[in-house]
Amino acid sequence: MRLKTIGLAIAFGLVTVAGSANAETWRFGLEEIEGSVQYEYAKEFKERIEEESGGDITVQLLPYGKWGSSYSALYDAIQNGAIQIGFGSGFLGGTVPESQLMSLNFVMPEDELETAKALNSDTFLKSDAWQQSFRKRGLVPLAGLPEGYQVWTANKEIRSPEDMKNLHIRVMDNSLLRATYRAYGAAPITIAYGELYSALQQGQADANIQPVFAHEEMGFYEVQDYMIFANQSQFVGNVIGNLDWWEGLSEDQQKMVEQTTQELVQVGHDIQSQFNKERLDTIKDKGDIQIIELSDDERAKFEEKAKPVRDTYVNEVGERGQASLDALLEAIDENKGDSASQ
Repeated sequence: MRLKTIGLAIAFGLVTVAGSANAETWRFGLEEIEGSVQYEYAKEFKERIEEESGGDITVQLLPYGKWGSSYSALYDAIQNGAIQIGFGSGFLGGTVPESQLMSLNFVMPEDELETAKALNSDTFLKSDAWQQSFRKRGLVPLAGLPEGYQVWTANKEIRSPEDMKNLHIRVMDNSLLRATYRAYGAAPITIAYGELYSALQQGQADANIQPVFAHEEMGFYEVQDYMIFANQSQFVGNVIGNLDWWEGLSEDQQKMVEQTTQELVQVGHDIQSQFNKERLDTIKDKGDIQIIELSDDERAKFEEKAKPVRDTYVNEVGERGQASLDALLEAIDENKGDSASQ
């Protein structure tokens, strides 16, 4: 395994020379480009870890493209230890099926800070079911970063499930997302992120789902007519680590990581809130896309269609999936209304 890890590190161009005998380099792989929400979060993590460790640890950030372009390559590299830490979002379902929990619609609270607190609470994050879902695959979940609401864009107005009938909407390669949008009546398709703009432009896809910052960052709003806010789900990046690396850390180092990720709950929320607000302003200023915000009654029709997909999730992933969902719902209940006092 050690030789395999070294080989992967060389293949990714990730071998570094430590500055001192005690120095360590932690490589942090991102699913997003430099300047993104994940990048700004990881930059904060890097600065805090390097300062707290007194320079004994260097965190090397590897944005999308620095490790390859296939998300599975990133997850494989974390599993094999070539990259120690990274983000895993909707695509992670192929590696950790239980992680598709993050893709269920109408589960998270509408308040985004409450979501961040619930995902990073001991009740959920350290629950046996959630931990074992990752540990069985050589990984360990370290934190959750909600990156803002998933927003629909389309070339038609969408206010009800009937409006989604046979709509070719692009979803990540995630069976729960496909099941969800089939429940809405759509015909979900999967297209590589880097090919999505041209696919929308050429009509290979009719609609798209992204956080606001991604719609702006990748220019998707330029080739769509409507942007629909249904507040059905939030895009969540799971911060994950290689299990052998994590278990090889000293107790003080593990505590340092846990303390840092807890400090970043509010920081991460502030980053994504600012990004999404600024990017939505940019979209409104630069584009002519029409903004639609669904009413409570309109949202309720989608929620009714989405609820049975919880059973689909449990049937697909088994008992750990149910236990993880139960732990998340408990954590949400514990944190309900907590952000109002901030």
